Amino acid sequence: MHHSEIKIFQSEDGNTEVSVRLDRETVWLSLNQIVKLFDRDKSVISRHINNIFKEKELTRNATTASDGKVYQVDFYNLDVIISIGYRIKSHRGTQFRIWANKVLKEYLLKGYALNQKRLAQQNEQLKELQESVKILGKVLNHKELSNDE
Repeated sequence: MHHSEIKIFQSEDGNTEVSVRLDRETVWLSLNQIVKLFDRDKSVISRHINNIFKEKELTRNATTASDGKVYQVDFYNLDVIISIGYRIKSHRGTQFRIWANKVLKEYLLKGYALNQKRLAQQNEQLKELQESVKILGKVLNHKELSNDE
């Protein structure tokens, strides 16, 4: 898996930070990274992952990748990470949910909603400009220009 790594989450106590792999327009974490992120036992995280697939919340093929090496490490995409985050009952799970909700709200309010408003304003300005050009065109077609004009 070709990837770039960035830090995306740091716990409020500063003891845990998680670097994620970016690939195919999503982020990926290994099972061990998810264990570290949520500060839970590997068996707990594995059980949540299995339940996510068993309950058909997500499909394994679309949300899992491997590193292609002999020892085969599976990576889980953001959909799985978020699903686990909403299933985990722990302080770290709560921190993650608060963080995820904050990021989502900021995106919705500052990203999409703001851009939608800007696009509507720009569209209105474009219509006004088009109308002005149309009026000027009509005026120029019906009136001969004098030397002064």
